[in-house]
Amino acid sequence: MAKGFLELLRTGLILFDGATGTMLQRLGLKGGGCPDELNIKEPSIVRKVHSAYREAGSAVVTTNTFGANRVKLREYSLEGRVREINMAGAEIARSCGDGLVAGCIGPTGRFVEPVGDMDFDEAVDIFREQAEALKEGGVDLFIIETMMDIKEMRAAVVAVKEEGLPVIVTMTFEDTMRSMLGTPPDVFAIVAEALGVDCVGVNCSLGVEGIYKAISIMSSKTRLPLIAQPNAGIPVLKDGRTVFPSTPQEMASFVPKLVEKGVRVVGGCCGTTPEHIKEMGDALRRCKPSVTAGYGDGVTGLASRTDYILFGGGLRPVVIGERINPTGRKLLAQEIREGRTSLIRKEAKEQAKNGAHALDVNVGLPDVDEPGVMKRAIFAINENTALPVVIDSSNNTAIEAGLKAVDGKALVNSVSGEERRLSGLLPIVRKYGGAVIGLTLDEKGIPEDAEGRVRVAERIVKRATDMGIRKEDVIIDCLAMTVSTDERSAIETLKAIRLVKRHLNVPTILGISNVSFGLPQRTRINSAFLAMAIEAGLDCAIINPNNEMVMDMYYSSLVLTGKDARAGSYIKRFKKEPSRETEEREVRKEEVKDIGERIKNAVVEGDEENIVGLVEQALGEGWDPLRISNEALIPGLERVGELFASNVYFLPQVILSAGTMKRAFDRLKREFKGRRGPLLGKVLMATVEGDIHDIGKNIVITLLENHGFEVIDLGKNVPAQRIVEEAERYDVDVVGLSALMTTTVMEMDNVIKRLKERKIRAKTVVGGAVVTEEFAKRIGADEYGGEAVEAVEKIKRLMGVGSSLR
Repeated sequence: MAKGFLELLRTGLILFDGATGTMLQRLGLKGGGCPDELNIKEPSIVRKVHSAYREAGSAVVTTNTFGANRVKLREYSLEGRVREINMAGAEIARSCGDGLVAGCIGPTGRFVEPVGDMDFDEAVDIFREQAEALKEGGVDLFIIETMMDIKEMRAAVVAVKEEGLPVIVTMTFEDTMRSMLGTPPDVFAIVAEALGVDCVGVNCSLGVEGIYKAISIMSSKTRLPLIAQPNAGIPVLKDGRTVFPSTPQEMASFVPKLVEKGVRVVGGCCGTTPEHIKEMGDALRRCKPSVTAGYGDGVTGLASRTDYILFGGGLRPVVIGERINPTGRKLLAQEIREGRTSLIRKEAKEQAKNGAHALDVNVGLPDVDEPGVMKRAIFAINENTALPVVIDSSNNTAIEAGLKAVDGKALVNSVSGEERRLSGLLPIVRKYGGAVIGLTLDEKGIPEDAEGRVRVAERIVKRATDMGIRKEDVIIDCLAMTVSTDERSAIETLKAIRLVKRHLNVPTILGISNVSFGLPQRTRINSAFLAMAIEAGLDCAIINPNNEMVMDMYYSSLVLTGKDARAGSYIKRFKKEPSRETEEREVRKEEVKDIGERIKNAVVEGDEENIVGLVEQALGEGWDPLRISNEALIPGLERVGELFASNVYFLPQVILSAGTMKRAFDRLKREFKGRRGPLLGKVLMATVEGDIHDIGKNIVITLLENHGFEVIDLGKNVPAQRIVEEAERYDVDVVGLSALMTTTVMEMDNVIKRLKERKIRAKTVVGGAVVTEEFAKRIGADEYGGEAVEAVEKIKRLMGVGSSLR
């Protein structure tokens, strides 16, 4: 059956089913119940849902196991029945007529570190447990869906790929075309394709128009078939209940447009029913398959959580910053040994500012835990720049640790033509969805001539592609040899680059500075060689982006090789260039910043490592704790909010800054000595009865506490009566209510009515994935929360306070 799915995917169009939860609600599922448990308690209800979709024409039905991982099932004390529930779900779907069955795997509801507290390996183990049970139950393929965290998505794919069945993966995006943690659709497509999935796409959160927009973005960044599973519109409140407004006909009208963008699989998410699926299927049968545009032959991409770069295939060459390397750098080596990352963060930000497109990370020292150091270093870079990383090590364990730590798609530096390297490293690169640098050397050493290096490159590319790595994801290094010992070595390297581009059409890379070793004025040689290499077809240059002369030559070479349209980048670099005197004045200005500005910057930059020391320095200089809060910490967090609102920062940076604030406040608490600390007001937070989702609520709580609010967190699945009683007991200023599910959102209306009946003075704020501003107004809430940072500002306005603490 698996072969049948892949064959259908390659040649035709496939109709999936629609919403399972919507149908289970129709058949009597009550709010607060565990939908997955129905597989073992009331299988006949689940069977009715699958049968209805089969009758509507679904070629693939999805198991009722979206939340059947041990983390989600623990909310119902069912974590010990993962295998039983998943196997039953697969067997029920299998029994409902002819056709294929997709094993459904949803998110855990936790974030993977460093954003959350879940280790990558733990996430893989959680998903592996579920996937094994689904396969044992008889599914034909897997669909990993509604992912919000790209790192959790990566863990799920790594686990599920072990089972040997086809894999579909979808993420959910907000109307900003970003996931909750800031990932756009194109980054997701690049990362998912590298992981080796068979189909990639979008589901949930958006109506069909929004899904079409996300699909359009993805189609230019992947050659994979796409899947679209829209909601039946954005839910609205009608006659006291939430309804999805899009009709079957309205959704079916978008099917041809989706297919034109490369969608091969069509289904539905929240609010869709067999009626929707039947109409969409009728429209699908009238369409002819098309293919995604992709990004061209010989081109590859690297990605962070929030951004990506493309290179190769004649595109503009990119700069890989080489400064994060302890070789010959005593201070960096010392910091690595001490387990700190301050210099790594500083180097990352400085190289990004000076034009690097990706950052090489080398932390190899003889007396350190290199895997652990690599993990911390990559976390630091992920948190402080939007640049992809290059994991530079000869230690396969350290490389694997780095690949687990990255948010997106990394480049591994490096494999060679030596058998031990090929067999040891390529499986790791393939498993975690990386690209890899191929050094043109083997057991015999480095071939002296260009033709010999190309033969090694051919062997590396073949081994990689045989293993399932895309050809374009092998970046060949023709090796820059020092001209001080062989004056013709640079000529052979340049010749090898041209031959690789002509015969293999894969990207090329060089560590430029090797060419000048042993010579005076090395920067001059490096700059000239960089220009020659770019003309020869070089796609990636590993250089020091902080070196002005080398970067000047890089931008000049782009103009001269026709890779800088209208010399735009060159003009931008040299327009209004500051004088050296101005730069030195700015440096001096930076050095004399007072301690308040340094604390503020530490919050903005999420510098958890140094914030406590800065707070102690301020205290030592005579700053009062309240002054530190009012003039340094709170302004820092407000700046984070501004950066978030302008899409410069995303949720991971916000959470990091909040964690930095918490460390600072924990230190300041010792100074209050019985005095009341900074307090803006009391806020009671709860996820309403029937709903077990609390990620968004917990983020808001963290931000509120760091802004100076006292927060009473009642948790999740909280009855209305308890919310009312606790609001009265604590005499709170604001009650914040959260709901993620359409089945529970009306409980907010119930809570607000009860608060008003009890004449509780507290203002009310509501939020959650299915909550809209219109809905908030209709149920009488005082504010619609929206994004986490926005919710805090609205609560402050409700309290009638500005940014200063009272």
